[in-house]
Amino acid sequence: MGDEAAKKNEALRIIAQYTPLPRLVVFDLDYTLWPLYCEFYDDDDKPRLYAESSSVLNALKEKGIDLAVASRTPTPKVASAFLKTLAIDSIFLAKEIYPSSTHKTKHFQEIHNKTGVPFSSMLFFDDEDRNIRAVSKMGVTCILVENGVNLGALRQGLMEFSQKSG
Repeated sequence: MGDEAAKKNEALRIIAQYTPLPRLVVFDLDYTLWPLYCEFYDDDDKPRLYAESSSVLNALKEKGIDLAVASRTPTPKVASAFLKTLAIDSIFLAKEIYPSSTHKTKHFQEIHNKTGVPFSSMLFFDDEDRNIRAVSKMGVTCILVENGVNLGALRQGLMEFSQKSG
């Protein structure tokens, strides 16, 4: 079994340990799913995900948990192109990617409007503390990531979500 498959299986084991599970998991992009800022790249560049991000995304999707993106970037076109290049763009139920002047709370209002999922049924991963603070006030369980989404962040997020919701 390859490293990717082993990491996905570990993510599935982590998910199986917690109830209730979030109905929707939302991800920031820059320095959350991938180790870069989109604005320093062109839309035809080849990005890469953090080492365990793909495993986390695939495991959540396999468990039937919906996924969404909430990203603030001056280059939304590049972010959207990267999602396509990485062949993950179709796994997200909602993709709210706006220029930097908007607040993440606007992204979440739009995600809620599109999906109907209550804020209390969402889990959010982001690398910026200001976004975590703002969105958590909406009732979303929020996890600050320092080195991208990984198995440890997934475990922490599901544990906090289940404690808050259980």
